Amino acid sequence: MISKVGQIMLYVNNQDEALNFWTEKVGFSVISEENNGQGMRWIEIAPTKDAETSIILHNKEFVAKMSPGLNLGTPSLMFFSENFDQLRSDLLNKNIKVGETVALPSGRVFNFADHEENYFAVMEKK
Repeated sequence: MISKVGQIMLYVNNQDEALNFWTEKVGFSVISEENNGQGMRWIEIAPTKDAETSIILHNKEFVAKMSPGLNLGTPSLMFFSENFDQLRSDLLNKNIKVGETVALPSGRVFNFADHEENYFAVMEKK
């Protein structure tokens, strides 16, 4: 049986720009970084070093060559935040494209875009 989501594969055009966005602007930490010397670079990031789920930044072009036909579209990621308003304010102050806050029955939500115009959502969790 599956017990949890361990890693999410995020396929990006530029791993260095993606790494900078997620660490410098969003505040994630690098968990590990590996390079097999043959073009396969693996960068694992997460909101905290002890997070249960992490994101792997993969080079989209390399993966497309290795696995033709693989869907390399951006997954819909929903992040949770206990400091919802502060996070939204911080992202805006870092010149990140941030959407309006929307009230849903399950809680408040906003979205933001990375440097490649991929959109992600944040939901308030108290």
